[in-house]
Amino acid sequence: MTLLWSKQGLYERAPYKKEEDLEAAINLVQTELFGRDRIYLPVKKLIGAKTKKRNIPDGYLIDLSGKQPRVYVVENELAAHDPLRHIAVQILEFSLSFESDGRSVKSILFNAIQKNSGTFKKCEQYAESHEFRNLDHFLEYLVFDSQFAALVIIDELPDDLEAILAKKFQFGVEVIELARYRNNKGEFIFRFSPFLADVIHDLPPVEASEVDTVVVPARLDGAKETFLGENRWYAVRIHGSMKPQIKHIALYQVAPVSAITHIADVSSIEPWKDSGKSVVNFTGPAKKIKPIKLVKGGRVKALQNLRYTTLNRLKKAKKLDDLW
Repeated sequence: MTLLWSKQGLYERAPYKKEEDLEAAINLVQTELFGRDRIYLPVKKLIGAKTKKRNIPDGYLIDLSGKQPRVYVVENELAAHDPLRHIAVQILEFSLSFESDGRSVKSILFNAIQKNSGTFKKCEQYAESHEFRNLDHFLEYLVFDSQFAALVIIDELPDDLEAILAKKFQFGVEVIELARYRNNKGEFIFRFSPFLADVIHDLPPVEASEVDTVVVPARLDGAKETFLGENRWYAVRIHGSMKPQIKHIALYQVAPVSAITHIADVSSIEPWKDSGKSVVNFTGPAKKIKPIKLVKGGRVKALQNLRYTTLNRLKKAKKLDDLW
């Protein structure tokens, strides 16, 4: 059992009784959960061609944080409902409906955006500043030209959910755990990791849509045996929505080397057992590069976890401070 403590008292895990309670929590914390440059539309409308399977997503998340907008179809779920099979089926049906009935999706988004003046203004301003002719052109791109992606929001993350989703789908599926806690006064607090928070931390001046490379830290023995010896790397946690973009992987060797020393092209990213993590397989042996070194006293500290960047920035970098 996980407990949270503050001066306001002890907070115990308080599972949501209904999906409506989870949806209310999402609406309450949406700015902190998604970020100010993303718009959550909790609109439930039927999508899908009339002659095929039709279904109702729980909402849509419009990402306006980069040069290219993106929309995620949202599925909210409670762990108590034994969701593993259900979620996979729902996401598959969402992707098929999205493809077969894009006009309905576009209409749903347009009507939802129009209902809120602040949302309407934000989308119009984005469209104008990013060279879309108008809001209609912006939505046309969002629905028909951007890659399908899904977002699952769940109150408690099952150990094998991310592994199952990774096995089933080639497109990006992001998963967020939104847990609720309550004290003896009936007051609630929420625990979550903000949407793509660690990716965003790595990005400036790069955008999420440009990311194509991950950098992984390794000790000398792991670097020799696995990265350089087996032409793969495991077990790493990569965001589901980022996996389709990753084309390269770079090796950062920890002290005493303290530098990025090799890079390899990625052939595939597959689930690693049932851990929710991944194994990155290379197309061939990693290539040695001129070391990109950690600078003592520099802005970037020694790598502890996987980080995101681009091949272009990596090729130009002379030190880690040039990457992040």
